Amino acid sequence: MLIIATFQSDNSLKEGFMKRLASILILATLGPSNALWAQLPPPNTAGVSMGHIHLNVRDVESHKKFWSALGGTPVKLGPLEVVKFPDVLVFLQQAQSSGGTVGTVVNHVAFRVPNVQEALARWKDAGLNTLPGRNPQTGFVVPPDELRLEILEDPSLSIPIAYHHIHFHVADTGESDSVAEIKAWYVKMFGAEPGMRGQNQAADVPGVNLTFSKASTETVVGTKGRVLDHIGFEVKGLEAFCKKLEANGTKFDVPYTKRPDLGIGVAFLTDPWGTYIELTEGLNRL
Repeated sequence: MLIIATFQSDNSLKEGFMKRLASILILATLGPSNALWAQLPPPNTAGVSMGHIHLNVRDVESHKKFWSALGGTPVKLGPLEVVKFPDVLVFLQQAQSSGGTVGTVVNHVAFRVPNVQEALARWKDAGLNTLPGRNPQTGFVVPPDELRLEILEDPSLSIPIAYHHIHFHVADTGESDSVAEIKAWYVKMFGAEPGMRGQNQAADVPGVNLTFSKASTETVVGTKGRVLDHIGFEVKGLEAFCKKLEANGTKFDVPYTKRPDLGIGVAFLTDPWGTYIELTEGLNRL
């Protein structure tokens, strides 16, 4: 009754109180900002969403510093070092890679930011090696190893950084349209939504755009053992999903298995162009 009486006698106080109350309720609903960033995107109708990229790196600590400066949050999954970003997890494994991403079927990966030039300046001040892109809305950041990392501008983005795309470069054999074939494969296998990204053929999985181009060289190599060893998709109902793929003729490098030590299910396969792929179920709880 005292609060009601105060509201009746002082409208400005009432308005101020209600604004503060609304702010408190919003914060209570959303929780800490990092919690908002922790979730991988909901799956598509096939049960698939973006999960992670797995890097072989010479120095895990230097990579943790790099990815943290970029805007990620370091976490642990059992003994594994992971850095969280919106829509993707970056796994860091200490290992000597056989080379960078250029020359492999996955030429590069990309993140998006609200303003590229502001982000590049901020990262340069933080000691990161940055490079200009083909226009002011694009750029590159150079990690400690030979991972090609593109940055794109998305003014509609309401957070500092988020994942954007995986860019596949496939060799032109001259015998068939390799770009059309790889696009059709990801649409069939993972329920990716076919489309275009600019002039490039593309397909979308929740959390990532898959972009497909012809390589500038006659041959490209697979990803396994390189700095970007494999890409990972999170799959709802992974065991049944793997059985379905096997029934359609897919050969798994590592069949579906549960990892009680990590609390996840996993399986590995290699696409026909040499991309090593991990399928997981349970990373969305990280």
